[in-house]
Amino acid sequence: MICRHCRSRLTNVFLDLGRAPPSNAYLSEAALSEPETAYPLRVFVCNDCRLVQTEDYADAGELFSPHYAYFSSTTKSWLDHAARFAGMISERLALSNESFVIEVASNDGYLLRNFLTAGIPCLGIEPTDSTAAAAEALGIPVLRKFFGEALGRALAEGGRHADLVCGNNVFAHVPDINDFTRGLAAVLKPDGVVTLEFPHLLRLIDECQFDTVYHEHFSYLSLAVVERIFTGAGLRLFDVEELPTHGGSLRVYGCLTAARHPTAPAVAEVLAMERRQGLDTDAPYAAFQSRADEVRDGLLSFLHEAKRTGEIVAGYGAAAKGNTLLNYAGVTQDLLPFVCDAAPSKQGLFMPGSHIPILPPSVLFERRPDFVLILPWNIAAEARSQLEPLAKTGTRFVTAVPSLRIF
Repeated sequence: MICRHCRSRLTNVFLDLGRAPPSNAYLSEAALSEPETAYPLRVFVCNDCRLVQTEDYADAGELFSPHYAYFSSTTKSWLDHAARFAGMISERLALSNESFVIEVASNDGYLLRNFLTAGIPCLGIEPTDSTAAAAEALGIPVLRKFFGEALGRALAEGGRHADLVCGNNVFAHVPDINDFTRGLAAVLKPDGVVTLEFPHLLRLIDECQFDTVYHEHFSYLSLAVVERIFTGAGLRLFDVEELPTHGGSLRVYGCLTAARHPTAPAVAEVLAMERRQGLDTDAPYAAFQSRADEVRDGLLSFLHEAKRTGEIVAGYGAAAKGNTLLNYAGVTQDLLPFVCDAAPSKQGLFMPGSHIPILPPSVLFERRPDFVLILPWNIAAEARSQLEPLAKTGTRFVTAVPSLRIF
């Protein structure tokens, strides 16, 4: 295994979560009787460039299949976040009907719908057929391809240079991060802007968010590493914002090296914060495995005690992070009989690895469990609000990360 960015040999294991199937490879009932492929889920940190990255096993074509089940529009808070960003960036860059916006990994059109409504020409790039079709139904043009340098150059050569290229929660998902970043540079206008959002490695470590590790996430990013990757591709990092999304994310702003955008003080401030937390040293990486083990053990103790006392625990949110947690802890139906999810694309399927059935949220109100384990802890407040009638009849809510919390 060599580093995806600097090509150094990787020897320093950051986290080992055993073996697991791809976290979004939900199963039909018929598939339960067939063999299920599981891959090692192991994460290294590069001793030279400090890129944290998964071990190579699964390929992107398998991880992001035509039947990919994650639809961004399922979560209202994420729709609101996207709308706020579209309004802000349109004003900041003075986007108009003469501008051109590209979103890489545009999913079901959750973001580009805002530009479409504003009359700003846009294009989605999305390789998964299920989500691309949903975006096209909204009137958003979509290229069903994986993005990289070749596609970026082809778009530019076809006269489709972008004023803005957005990528929300895709930068961590690309197996060849250098090629992807060169593609961003290739498709930009001379003063065009790239914005990328991704979970911040600093928050992952601080809050033991090990369940955000899964095969689809090839990289776990600090600002220092992103700056290095940008520089290697001919981009300059000129601004950054800290966001609460996904447990703590960064939104970075990039441009071509010679572009006119001044560099904001926030870049130096976040880089300094990362150095203070030791992300350029071995210490925070060395201690992480034992912290993840403690979270796993705390969840198992809770579930076993609930089973012993005859209390029912149901899950809420069939998210990828939930699959990482359940598979690492070895949780199956005997401890968690079902998980409810609002996405129709997941209902009637089964969680990969654990084979726990996914049911509509209405089942929670029918069965009224003693506890609801909210697996996507990053939307715990939204989920708790949606399930308020359960709380009024005695159901309590649980999150497992960064430590067990019952509320």
